[in-house]
Amino acid sequence: MVKKYDHLLDNVKRIHFVGIGGSGMCPLAEILHNEGFEITGSDVSESDTLARIRSYGIPVTMGHLPENVLGADLVVYTAAVKLDNPELVSAKEHNIRAVERCIMLGAVVEKYKQSVAVCGTHGKTTTTSMITQILTMSEFDPTAIIGAKLPFIGGNSRVGRSDIIVCEACEYVDTFLHIYPALTVILNVDEDHLDYFGTLDRIKQSFTQFADQTSDTLVVNGDDENTMFCVRDMAQKGKKVVTFGFGENNDFRAVIHDKNDVCDSFDIIYKNNTITNVKLSVPGSFNVMNALAAAAAAITLGVSPDDAANALAQFRGAHRRFEILGKLHGITVADDFAHHPTELKATLTTAMSMGYKNVWAIFQPHTYSRTFTFLNEFAEVLSIPDHCILSEILPVRETNTYNIYAKDLADKIDGCVWFKTFPEIADYVISKAQPDDLILTIGGGNVYMCANMIMDKLSSK
Repeated sequence: MVKKYDHLLDNVKRIHFVGIGGSGMCPLAEILHNEGFEITGSDVSESDTLARIRSYGIPVTMGHLPENVLGADLVVYTAAVKLDNPELVSAKEHNIRAVERCIMLGAVVEKYKQSVAVCGTHGKTTTTSMITQILTMSEFDPTAIIGAKLPFIGGNSRVGRSDIIVCEACEYVDTFLHIYPALTVILNVDEDHLDYFGTLDRIKQSFTQFADQTSDTLVVNGDDENTMFCVRDMAQKGKKVVTFGFGENNDFRAVIHDKNDVCDSFDIIYKNNTITNVKLSVPGSFNVMNALAAAAAAITLGVSPDDAANALAQFRGAHRRFEILGKLHGITVADDFAHHPTELKATLTTAMSMGYKNVWAIFQPHTYSRTFTFLNEFAEVLSIPDHCILSEILPVRETNTYNIYAKDLADKIDGCVWFKTFPEIADYVISKAQPDDLILTIGGGNVYMCANMIMDKLSSK
């Protein structure tokens, strides 16, 4: 196993986190605190995450101030923090080493003998959550770093006492190339983040490199042509390649027997033998694939098939992954993180199969570049629901050099309407939705705020 960051924490006693409340920062702070390091942090806004951090006795300062880093041996910051941040400037002036969060993640992961990294363009958070729940319920006592809150563990991280760590490995700006896992799960390889990668070939190069950085086992989607391209030479390099999917040539295969509103029941076939049956409480064939990937990884680690199936049956989803927020006046409100055409197609197809009278999809386009690049694809998949409502495009880190607007997308979808603000959207959909309808907010940004607004307005209706 590669030990690239073996000496990063040598002679380090105190570590300061700039933006400690971030979903990627909090788990690292928690793990390192548990290992005996003195942890401090700063952030600019209060959150439930900060409350959790403080509950461990970790001091958090509101505001980024030069004096916050004084006395620290190492400073950790996220890619979102600018280099002119007062704390980073102060660290440089006082010769305190500062590293990005992705490097610290790599250092933490390599401290565990059995490290599991879950990557792929779609499904990372759900699959990482599923693996974490399986291993925890099977008493393997893993440490975990997840990209969203998992209700089962009460947060997006868990500190275990075994030599197993499970982490979500994101491909954006090649962040995952700082991780050298023992076992990697590759869910799929698709066109996304083209503002960074430029082409699908470049994305495949990164996933190929990440596969090559895996020391032992690759658990991969055998139905996905791009994924199989990325691992084509890995067996010759001494790595064990385990495939999963619906196709008959896979090592682990799912055979779906029945579908209803929320449950998919399927058998797991291993090497042509049925080894267990799984009853899922989260909807959609894409979640069958996520569950199969999680089971394949867990079984490879030594979990019994029946224990994996039992844990999956009790999995209730991760935050913002087709999360049912409530049902008021007969109207169901749900929220989902999907922000790529492939994800939207899976989510909306599932929503339309669940027996609702009407599905009202509220979509917040995420970044100008993605909206511009996939304009026609977005228009096609957003035509799936009964009704589509758009918000303005969320810029994230971009300026609108593409001259693209929500109206451009709305004009390509029959009957689609768009509004500038969430209150306008909430008022519109509440005035139209009827009992037995589903209102589904979708997007990678803050559209969940619109869902919460709809819930509040319905409750006071």
